[in-house]
Amino acid sequence: MAHNAGGSLRSGIKEEKLAAVWEYRTSPLFTEAERVALDFAIAAASQPNDVTDELFDRMKQYWTEGGIVEITGLIAYFGFMNRFNDTMATPLEEEPIEVAEKHIAQHGWKLGKHRAQR
Repeated sequence: MAHNAGGSLRSGIKEEKLAAVWEYRTSPLFTEAERVALDFAIAAASQPNDVTDELFDRMKQYWTEGGIVEITGLIAYFGFMNRFNDTMATPLEEEPIEVAEKHIAQHGWKLGKHRAQR
C-alpha cells in the first residue's frame, strides 16, 4: 500500500482523490469506470476470488478486453508482490513510509514488520 500510494501521487493522482479512494463508490472524484475497476480489483484480490459474471459484464461496459487483461495483470502482480514482501518482511524505504503515514495510516495502515533498516 505504501508504494502504491506514492506511485499514485507521482503519476498525477491528486491528494484529494487518494484520500477519497476509501469512499470511491460514493465520491464524485471517481468515474463509473474507475468504480467498476476498483470493485473488480477488490473482488479479484479476494481469497477466494470473488469476481462474478455480473462484475465481469460491468467491466466490459467500460473497459476493452485488452484493458481488462492489463488491469487483471496488475492485480495479480501486486498480489504476488504483497505476499512476497509480507512473507520476507521487506523493509520499506523512507519515501513510501512518509507517504503512507500521511495518506493511509488513518485507514489502518501500519509499518509493522516492514520497518526500514537504518
